Amino acid sequence: MISSQNLSKAKILIVDDQAANVRLLHLILQEAGYLCISSTQNPLEVSALHLQNSYDLILLDLQMPVMNGFQVMEELKSIETGGYLPVIVITAQPNEKLKALKAGGKDFIGKPFEIAEVLARVHNLLEVRLLNLETQKLYKQVMEEKKFSDRLLHNVLPSSLVERLKGKPELMENDLTPLIVDSFPDVTVLFADIVGFTNFSKGVSPEILVRVLNNIFTRFDALAQEWCLEKIKTIGDSYMAASGLPTANSDHAVKAANMALNMMKGIASFNEEYQYNLNLRIGISTGPVVAGVIGKQKFLYDLWGDVVNTASRMESHGVPGRIQITDSTRERLKDNFDMEERGPIEVKGIGKLHTWFLNNRKM
Repeated sequence: MISSQNLSKAKILIVDDQAANVRLLHLILQEAGYLCISSTQNPLEVSALHLQNSYDLILLDLQMPVMNGFQVMEELKSIETGGYLPVIVITAQPNEKLKALKAGGKDFIGKPFEIAEVLARVHNLLEVRLLNLETQKLYKQVMEEKKFSDRLLHNVLPSSLVERLKGKPELMENDLTPLIVDSFPDVTVLFADIVGFTNFSKGVSPEILVRVLNNIFTRFDALAQEWCLEKIKTIGDSYMAASGLPTANSDHAVKAANMALNMMKGIASFNEEYQYNLNLRIGISTGPVVAGVIGKQKFLYDLWGDVVNTASRMESHGVPGRIQITDSTRERLKDNFDMEERGPIEVKGIGKLHTWFLNNRKM
């Protein structure tokens, strides 16, 4: 229910070419506690006045010279974007009442005026009108909150997975079933780490530290979008991304290689712009993974499989300023890039691996 205080503040316009009728209706409404009452005896002014003031209710006489009430309602329809005419028609002709309702009027008041009828019809229509406006306001708030939550979800999960989650609400109700798990036979995983960042962090304030990371990772995010990689997560000063999922593509290794080379350029550009001396170590590997969203809170799209561990080791066992890749990635890059053989290296938890440095693109 709408409070009497809100009803009393409703904006009302009285339209009648007879000054006596205008004064009488104004007095009836004023005595009932309505505070925002306007009037006009010129029907030609109604649309302009409504555009300016957005009345909650218009008391409209049907029989007026120059422009009758039916014509006024037609003009109001052209400016009411919601299609709702907040009009109570005033008429002494019983046969005009049905015609007025069909024309868009919401109710009618007969002449001569009966105070109880006027107040009852005004109160009822205003309550409906204000309830409708309140509902629209709440609906708009709900939709804005939904858009905001959707934006947050799209920032956390790949868009295709968001749509899958939204299309299967039952996934959210079963505590024993993972939300989404998919297998991919061939993807390329990239890890990057800012070399010496721990020592760098000791010499700057936490605020500067966060700004530096945000600046660098924002550049990386733009590159991931450019080369169609899926950012998986950041852990401290490490950045993880994958190519070839959640939508499979045949040139995932090429795209990951291009992103890695541009990341090296990006950190150099950052250093030049802000006079820092930071460096990157990047590791890349290619192979099968399982990817998905598990848990029911704080969703994270993550990857599992040997290739993830191998890519991570390619980074941690790499060389500052270099991009280290495995044989599996090199095979998929073929002759599109200039690569330098590093040879076999001992990799913790894996053993000996034959590796390569990715230097640049071939022209």
